[in-house]
Amino acid sequence: MPTETMTSRERLLAALNHQVPDRVPIDLGGNQTGIHKFAYQALLDHLGLRDELTIMDSVQQLARPCEAVLERFHVDTRYIAAGPGAGFDGTIVQRRRDGRLWHDLTDEFGVRWSMPDDQPLYMDISYHPLADATLDDLRDYPFPRGDDPARFEGLRQRALEIRNETPYAVVSGIAGVVYEICWYMRGLEQWFMDMIRQPAFCEALLDRTLAFWMDWFRLFLDEVGDLVDVIMIGDDLAGQHGPLFRPEFYRRVVKPRQRQLVQYICSRTDAKIWYHTCGACAAFIPDLIDNGIHILNPVQVSAAGMDPETLKSRFGDRLVFWGGAIDAQHVLPGASPDEVRRAVRRNVEIFKRGGGYVFNNVHNIQAGVPPENIVALFDAAYEYGFYE
Repeated sequence: MPTETMTSRERLLAALNHQVPDRVPIDLGGNQTGIHKFAYQALLDHLGLRDELTIMDSVQQLARPCEAVLERFHVDTRYIAAGPGAGFDGTIVQRRRDGRLWHDLTDEFGVRWSMPDDQPLYMDISYHPLADATLDDLRDYPFPRGDDPARFEGLRQRALEIRNETPYAVVSGIAGVVYEICWYMRGLEQWFMDMIRQPAFCEALLDRTLAFWMDWFRLFLDEVGDLVDVIMIGDDLAGQHGPLFRPEFYRRVVKPRQRQLVQYICSRTDAKIWYHTCGACAAFIPDLIDNGIHILNPVQVSAAGMDPETLKSRFGDRLVFWGGAIDAQHVLPGASPDEVRRAVRRNVEIFKRGGGYVFNNVHNIQAGVPPENIVALFDAAYEYGFYE
């Protein structure tokens, strides 16, 4: 096995700058690069490790990986995340509906997320607060304050600890969700109808979510803009087979607002901007690059038009790919560990050429993925990620 010659932060920064590091950086533990609580518990048992389960993302039911797991898998990233605003009560409430016990969480925007007690895998939206709203209702709706200082208490201290006391890179939790929050509040079907029948409502709601995130990032960058290496933003734009909505609407309405946010962030920090969208998003990649995005995640290689070789050839000189390790739908959950290793080797050898690649599964590791396959995933990343 070759020898490492870089620190984790040096390694990640080299890859993000399209330079060749000693090996491919490895990531685990973010909102889109995490591990489900059930998979995590099985992994701990398999590795013979002990950890008190901490849920770091209630909606997706993601566990916070302990340091022993991160070190075992040679993970180069460590995450920081802002909190809720002052006075927000994020208590998960148990209620009975339709003969079932539900765990309900109402977020700061008034969206209710629910998970059945008898199938506690993740939360889905059960209440859209703006489902029946008019434009007048929207103007009066009480949005949370993005620039609430309580959100960022202790954030700089955590970032400084990582920067000064560890070799790892500092990555932010997910933020800047300008588009998706709109349909969370409105309801997906109604939102899609709004695009056709009352686009003015869409634009007004997008302006409210953009204003929230502009305020949020002003304080976030005041606190850690000089310390963070990667900033995660994102909105899902595509599904398995192509765009979720008309690209024309995206380019006319959504893209300019995303661009305003990205350009503001870039004016305040040297951090690289990661954009998250699942699905067959190749048609949108030139737009994301035009907006100033540096990184694409999760690189859903099983979706239409997302072949690793094609993506690397077309965009590899302008975009960093973060993810794309394996077909997470059909291979990682059900293949043998040897098949997992072969799939990882194939994709890593394509994506790592010339730098510009950070390793992770395609999105979060889900419940039911065998722990042997998780070990094979990360061990293969380490073994085949070294550059000659």
